[in-house]
Amino acid sequence: MRPSLKLVAAALLAATSICTYAKAETVLRLDESPVGELDPAKASDYADSILMFNVYDTLVIPKQGQPGYDPFLSTGWESTGTTYTFKLRTDVKFQSGNPLTADDVVFSLQRMKALGAGLSYLFENVDKAEATDASTVKFTLKEPYAPFISALTRLPIVDKKLVLENLGSGDGEMKDWGQAYLSTHGAGSGAYKVVSHNPQEETVMAKNAGYFLGAAPKAPDTVRFRYGLEAATVRTLIAQGEHDISSQWLPPEVLKSLAASGAQLLTEKGTTEFYVKMNTTKAPFDDVECRLAVSYAFDYDTGVKMVAINDRVSQGSPATGAVPVGMLGALPEDQPIKRDMAKAKEHLAKCKYKAEDINIDISWIGEVPLEERFALLMQANFTELGLKAEVKKLPWALFSEQVSKPENTPAISQVFVNTMSGDPDTLLYSMYHSSAAGTWMSPEYLKDKDVDALLQQGREASSDEERSKIYTDLNKRLIALAPSIFAQDQTAVFAASNRVSVPALSDPSKAFALAGFGFTFRLMEMKE
Repeated sequence: MRPSLKLVAAALLAATSICTYAKAETVLRLDESPVGELDPAKASDYADSILMFNVYDTLVIPKQGQPGYDPFLSTGWESTGTTYTFKLRTDVKFQSGNPLTADDVVFSLQRMKALGAGLSYLFENVDKAEATDASTVKFTLKEPYAPFISALTRLPIVDKKLVLENLGSGDGEMKDWGQAYLSTHGAGSGAYKVVSHNPQEETVMAKNAGYFLGAAPKAPDTVRFRYGLEAATVRTLIAQGEHDISSQWLPPEVLKSLAASGAQLLTEKGTTEFYVKMNTTKAPFDDVECRLAVSYAFDYDTGVKMVAINDRVSQGSPATGAVPVGMLGALPEDQPIKRDMAKAKEHLAKCKYKAEDINIDISWIGEVPLEERFALLMQANFTELGLKAEVKKLPWALFSEQVSKPENTPAISQVFVNTMSGDPDTLLYSMYHSSAAGTWMSPEYLKDKDVDALLQQGREASSDEERSKIYTDLNKRLIALAPSIFAQDQTAVFAASNRVSVPALSDPSKAFALAGFGFTFRLMEMKE
């Protein structure tokens, strides 16, 4: 029996439709350093942030192309200085289909504070949160805290009902607060759903068709976010068209090679600085004169040249102090810190230690090979000053453990630190307040009453003008104390295929002043 022409035509049309759909589906492939922490209350690293910004949403988000914050899950807010009241959108649903309400916001804060992990310290000043009705939430602070709005970019809102349905074993009413479940599942309202998650290997995400802002047609349908790929592997995959965006940790020569082969170079700047940190609790850096001596001896210009990729793009730019250029409190771009061997020798002559007795251990993190180059540069610089220096490689886990005690902390440590919320408070407080000592961000163990006072004033001041002056004064005080060598402002550079367009990482007018936010997948476009 022969099929009718109509049936044949219908079958061909259906087959064509299926093929067209298959071709239209787009996949974005990118990588970052492990581990990928999926639980939003524990997220703190760069990879974690990318996951959080896509699977979850927040009450506010950073403005695009300018300072400040816009309502997002909220429609706006009112503040008395110690209270903040937010009205919520009423058209938002979680990926589960549950509606988002003020109870979910309250629960998200309670959960973050109860776990005390990740960036929970940003909310230590919050006394309580309460749902005054289904679409209104009120936060009450213990004291005025000017960076509170910026901190809310780091409070992802979780689906309370879904979490309570998936509590694991533990003590108390909340048992494990859903930690086991959220370590492998999403519970957000974000534009991307979690399909699968292995924190050491890969997270697969798919576009959320029910997203309250709608799904941009050219945004990737699927995202494959891989962890811990070797530089050589990434280089090969991008060259072969099998990878789309690299991590920011590729060596300059690999980025240069990829760019020469036609890859895009995407950039993110203004949020991160490279700090060479000095242990101020033991010789020789318990003497400010010795700290100033090595600060002036450091070859800043060579450091920037070491990370240059081509004439237009570099992984670093000259620093002007403790605050990256462009951030509140930063000194002007035309006032970069410069090497001055004459001043270095003047300060060394005032140091209470004799140059011939000084032997400096310079550590570098084994997972960041670029730091070895800076360690060797410092060794040469310090030798020129007449100081002995020894370069030591430390794995990240051992470094993090050692800096918890001042006596075990190296004389010199190297770290990249970014502002977790776009505000200078979340950059500087965790590094230089005396109460914050003993973490990977604060191996200086600085104790200075003026620094502590200025940091507190920055939290209490109500206007941007006041805060700008406070952080400028703080910046100058830190330069005078030299607990760190402010080596360079970091520019995160990512090699990318030409299949993807990322305006937030290629057009300064569309950039976000929050590290990782440029990787909002819904704002990207893929070529089919």
